[in-house]
Amino acid sequence: MAKANDKPRVSSAVRSLPPVARLARRTRYVLHQGSRVALYTLHSEAMRRMNKRIQKDLPEAPKVVPEGPVPGQRRMLADIFKLFADDLKAVEDGLYPIPSDGTLSPRELLDTSRAFFKDVPEVARRRATGAHQEVNEEVTGFAEALPRYYRQNFHFQTDGWLSEDSAKLYDFQVDVLFSGATAAMRRKALVPFAHILKQKDQRKVVYVDVACGTGGLLRPALKAFPRLRGIGLDLSEPYLNVARKRLKTPRASHVTAMAEQLPFADASVDVVSCVFLFHELPPKIRRQVIAEISRVLKPGGSFLFVDSLQTGDVPDYDGLLSVFPQLFHEPYYASYLQEDLTGLCAEQGLEERWMVPAFVSRAAEFVKTD
Repeated sequence: MAKANDKPRVSSAVRSLPPVARLARRTRYVLHQGSRVALYTLHSEAMRRMNKRIQKDLPEAPKVVPEGPVPGQRRMLADIFKLFADDLKAVEDGLYPIPSDGTLSPRELLDTSRAFFKDVPEVARRRATGAHQEVNEEVTGFAEALPRYYRQNFHFQTDGWLSEDSAKLYDFQVDVLFSGATAAMRRKALVPFAHILKQKDQRKVVYVDVACGTGGLLRPALKAFPRLRGIGLDLSEPYLNVARKRLKTPRASHVTAMAEQLPFADASVDVVSCVFLFHELPPKIRRQVIAEISRVLKPGGSFLFVDSLQTGDVPDYDGLLSVFPQLFHEPYYASYLQEDLTGLCAEQGLEERWMVPAFVSRAAEFVKTD
C-alpha cells in the first residue's frame, strides 16, 4: 500500500511556472478556501445559537457520551488547514487544476442561507423527539419502490433523499457541518485518479460515480479531466435532477439505480468512485455493493473510495466518531466504524493500494486483481 507521503511526479509545466504566477495562484486558493471556512463557520455558530434557544421548548434530547478522545477546535482547524495544504500541493503538482468548488452567486447564497435557517428548527425537533421515520410514514408514488433502509430522515434532514428541496440544501448543510472542507475531502480521490489517467486515453475510460447525489465526485472529476466522460448513478431521482442542472455537459450522463444492483455488464468499467455512501448502508448491503463494484470493474480497474474515518484511523477522533450517529441519525454508522473494508474488498478481488486519512475522512484506492 502506498505511503501517505509518497510524492507524485511534478509536470515540467508546473516546474516552469513563474514565481509571481505561483504566488497569485496560492493567494487565489487561500482566499477562496478561507472565505468558505469563514462562511460555513459563521452559519455553524448561528445554528448553534438558534438550537440553544429552540431546545428550551423541546423535550430534552438523550445525552451522548463519547467513547474515546474528542479533538478540540484547534486540532480540527489544524487538520482542515493540512487538508487544504495537501489539496493545493496536488494542484501545484499538476494533478488537477485549482478548484472553484462551492461558488454561489449572491442571490443563490442568500436563498440557500434562508432555506438552511428555516430548516434548523425542524432538524432540532426531529433530533429531540427521535423523529427519523417521517419519510417512510409519508412515502408515496415512486418512493414506495425504494428499499426500506433508504426511506429515512438521514441526518434528521427534511424529506430525507426524496425531494429537490432537500437536494438543493444538502451540500450546504454538509459544508456547515465540516466547515467548508467537504469538497477538499472528496478531491482526495482525484489524486489516484490523475495517476490512472496519465496511463490512459481519457476519452476511452469508462467511469461511474456510484451514489453521486447532486454531483459527488463526478462533477469535480469532469472539471479536472477535460476529456473524461462519466456516469453518475444514484437512487434518488430528485437528487439526480439537481445534479443534471448543476452539471451541464455532454460528457456526463445520469442513471437512477441501486448501488447493490449496478446496471452495467461484467468487467465493463475502468474506474468506479464512491463518496460518503458506505457509512449509510446496512452491513448486508455494504457487502453487496462491494461485490457489484468488483463485478463491473475490468481486471486492473480501480475503485476510488472516500468516506468517514473509521475507529483507529486517527485515534484522537475516535470519541467524536462515536457520538456522530446519535447526533445526526446515522443508523448504520456504528457498524461502519468497525467494518474491515480492506478485508471485505480483498474477498471480492479488490486489493487496497493506497489509503490516507483526510480530516474526518479516509480516501483509498482498491484495484481489481483478476
